[in-house]
Amino acid sequence: MHPSLWQWLLQHDLERFTMFDDADLIHCYTRAEALEDGSLIDVSETATEVGFRVPVALTQSVWIDCVAWAQEDNDRVIYQDQSGRLWDVLWMAINAARRKTEASRVDFMLMRVPRHSRGGEPVPVKLVLDISPGDQGEAVITIGFAEDF
Repeated sequence: MHPSLWQWLLQHDLERFTMFDDADLIHCYTRAEALEDGSLIDVSETATEVGFRVPVALTQSVWIDCVAWAQEDNDRVIYQDQSGRLWDVLWMAINAARRKTEASRVDFMLMRVPRHSRGGEPVPVKLVLDISPGDQGEAVITIGFAEDF
């Protein structure tokens, strides 16, 4: 932004100049709807045990890739369970958040065994913890892949 434009904006009421003031709302997709239709999975109960103090949800893609685990996976790959895999995601997320307390979005790495793995070797995956306002303006956390946001 050009310095003179910046100076002008600082001297005037910035809230007056929003691009959507006169726009009609076409569609609104709420967090509650995302939780209801399965796009987000509420993991707040386990997240509270890990140490989170606000509601936490995983995107469906993170749930499928990093948490979901069935008996067939145990038979084919290596023994794991969903609760342990969920705990791993949340533990790594809370530790990343504790290192960057002023950030609203934090990237972190997770080592997880892919469901399609042949040798059961863990593979790193990059996840994002995003803290933002929920449907009522309350703080909520969503954990997903970068492309989920």
